Parts: sequence; structure tokens; C-alpha cells
Amino acid sequence: MEELKIELQNRIAIYGLISRLMLVEVDDVFLDTLEKDQALLDLFPNYQKWNKRNELSREELVNRYYNVDFTNLFLMHLVPYESFYTRDDQMIESGGDNPVLALYNDLDFKVDLQKARVVSPDHIGVELEFMYMLCVASLKAFSADDKDALCELYQVQRAFLKEHLLEWAPLFLINAKRESRTPLYHDGSELTLEFLLSDFEYLTDKLTTYCGNPVVS
Repeated sequence: MEELKIELQNRIAIYGLISRLMLVEVDDVFLDTLEKDQALLDLFPNYQKWNKRNELSREELVNRYYNVDFTNLFLMHLVPYESFYTRDDQMIESGGDNPVLALYNDLDFKVDLQKARVVSPDHIGVELEFMYMLCVASLKAFSADDKDALCELYQVQRAFLKEHLLEWAPLFLINAKRESRTPLYHDGSELTLEFLLSDFEYLTDKLTTYCGNPVVS
């Protein structure tokens, strides 16, 4: 059971990291979190070897490189919203008809669009933060020895990946990796894509082996 706890903690750490990376510009807190945890840093191999990290100050890196790259990827050249990829008219659904909003409300996940500086709740950073919240709830269920609640949360997470994130995020992340100008966002895009795919397989396995609930598709 200790292994399951570690797996949950690792999922929380990664979802927390990638949701923050894709929601707003990085700051000292984020970079310190990344650089002081070797396990996390190893997930960013090109960033870890990037010479400019040793040549320039943190402030220069943030202002001249990271913020510029974030603006390019998330505000100007790419569209990080699910509805853009899934609607026939490629319009961003920012109103109450957005399909993820009902799910958020059902699970008491509140999105402050103004604070997050996004125009719609189906932004990739918000959807990743939703998965982070579900993982935190999973750890609480595990700690309370509530297997039924944990398995129900696994079901919700797998369904959200299948019906939402994996329906569109891979295309966005492939484009983000190609368009990125810094190793931070190059590695972050690749990590997010690989992790979402592996986490879907992980949840499928857990529902079958731990919950005894074989998944058909």
C-alpha cells in the first residue's frame, strides 16, 4: 500500500508542476520548486543542460526568455483551449455551455478566470489543475482507507482524460513543443504529453487490478 501512496504523491507533484507551467508565467517559486527537486529536474533534460541557466541571472532568464516563450505559446500563436479544437467553428466557448464547466461545478472545482488570466475554463492549465485537484482528493481517500471513493475518483480521472484532455491536448502539445523557443517549454510540452498518455494507462490498470473494474475502452 505504501507503493500506491507514493504513486499518488508523484502524480500530485507532476500535475501540480505542469498545470502551473501552462497556466501563467513562471516565477521564482516555480523555478525553485523545479530546480531543487532532482527528480523533477530530471524530467526536463534539455532545460537541465541549458548553458544560459549558468550564464544569465534568474531575472534575465525570466524576462528575456521564459516570459517571451510563454506569451508566444499561450497568448499569441497557439490556442490552449479545448473548445477551439473540438468545435466545428473553432470558437472558444467561454460561457456556461462549456462542457467542462458542469463537471467542475459537480465536483466543486471553482475556476477564477480573471485570476488565472484565461478566457475559458477549458484552458489546458485549468484542465491540468482539475486533474491535480482530483489526485489530491485521491490521496485523501487513500489516507482515509476509503477504497470505494478512491476507485470512484480513478473513474472520474480516466473519463476526464479520455473525454477531454486526450481529445485535444496532444495536438496542442505537439505544436507547443515545435514552436517553443526555450528548453523549459520544449521539455514541459513533451513531459505533459507523455505523462497524460502514461497516466491514462496507469488509471486503466488501477481500475482493473486494484478496483476490480475492467475497462472496456
